[in-house]
Amino acid sequence: METATAKKTSKKDQRKQILEGYLTYVLENGSQPASVFKFAKSIKLKEEEFYTYFTSFESIRSAIWMGIFDNTVQSIQAQEVYESYSSREKFLSFLFTWIEELKKNRSYLLLMYSDKVKSLKSLTQDTKEFKTQFKEFATEVIASGKETQEIASRPYISEKYDEALWLQLAFVFRFWLDDNSPGFEKTDAAIEKAVNLAFDLMGKSALDSFLDFAKFLYQNK
Repeated sequence: METATAKKTSKKDQRKQILEGYLTYVLENGSQPASVFKFAKSIKLKEEEFYTYFTSFESIRSAIWMGIFDNTVQSIQAQEVYESYSSREKFLSFLFTWIEELKKNRSYLLLMYSDKVKSLKSLTQDTKEFKTQFKEFATEVIASGKETQEIASRPYISEKYDEALWLQLAFVFRFWLDDNSPGFEKTDAAIEKAVNLAFDLMGKSALDSFLDFAKFLYQNK
């Protein structure tokens, strides 16, 4: 009789088999399979076994994005120095590590998303779950920045900070897809400039200091 551990391992292996099989198929054929039935048959699984793990090819693409995100977060949080980082440094660490994870699947990502017009809708659909998880991560980074006053709390604007960081990430991804520089060195520079701009804007500015001073004078006149 198959043990519970063996069953769990078998399921994990089948899920991995589907993910790797999908990536291989897309890369070798330049498009996704015509149907779940044909795809399952090509990797020697029954169609119903496919549906144990995924409901569609779109759910596979979503899982690929989530795998990249999970690997990125696990990698940066495994670093002993991570918790001592400023919010800016945490986000920089995330983006640099995320790009390293993206590199592992660059051919697939180029094939699926390099056409800016055709890929926009697909990219939006494929990254829904990833975006949700990323914004939760970004919210934690922002909260730690507010605690240290690295990030300013502003009425109405503060609640949009996570969306601003998502737009930064989307910019970096598109820049990286188009980057042909050796070692993607231009992407590294783009990350630093984009993050510095974002955190400078979220940080306490001269205007904030002026308003605080004006408020102090009004309250103490």
